Amino acid sequence: MTTHRAGGDSAPVAGLLLAAGGGRRLGGRPKALLPHRGRPLVEYAVRMLREGGCARVHVVLGAQGDEVRERASLPGCVLVDNPAWEQGMGTSLRAGLDSLAGTGARAALVSLVDQPGIGAEAVARVLGAYDSAESLVSAAYDGVRGHPVLFGAAHWAGVAATATGDRGARAYLKEHAGRITLVECGDVADPYDIDTEADLAHLE
Repeated sequence: MTTHRAGGDSAPVAGLLLAAGGGRRLGGRPKALLPHRGRPLVEYAVRMLREGGCARVHVVLGAQGDEVRERASLPGCVLVDNPAWEQGMGTSLRAGLDSLAGTGARAALVSLVDQPGIGAEAVARVLGAYDSAESLVSAAYDGVRGHPVLFGAAHWAGVAATATGDRGARAYLKEHAGRITLVECGDVADPYDIDTEADLAHLE
């Protein structure tokens, strides 16, 4: 893994955007580069994190990472290379959390690049529930857990140890369900994924 660091800040919660997917069901088009409102989708996702209150943003890249760097404007972001991205989202989550070690961040607010229906308002609500390094917070949609998810630093090792394949933090969250603070976001966001050709209709 190669990490390119930008100037840091002391904000306790860092935004962590998982943007490494290769879009297998989209003909191999990297999700980070899908066009949305005239620019690559990864730019929109970063902007939502920042507008939601995350001053520091780490972006995990994988599929066609060099092309993403060339085509997307991501000033001030820490770009994290995940050479194992084909093994699933779990590797990107581990790489992203590892990149936060030593930065002073006390929590990571994790979002996915292929969920443009989740905007700054949902990010701000989840961020607003942060309390300490012990925090474990998730957006909910009609009471069902979704993204973004905030992991206090006390949880990072446990999340990394169980993040495998495309399940990401699912196992860890299931095991610690009783500790999760759910924040309803169904009135301000729509948690659809851009996974198939039909889903591209959601993009603008």
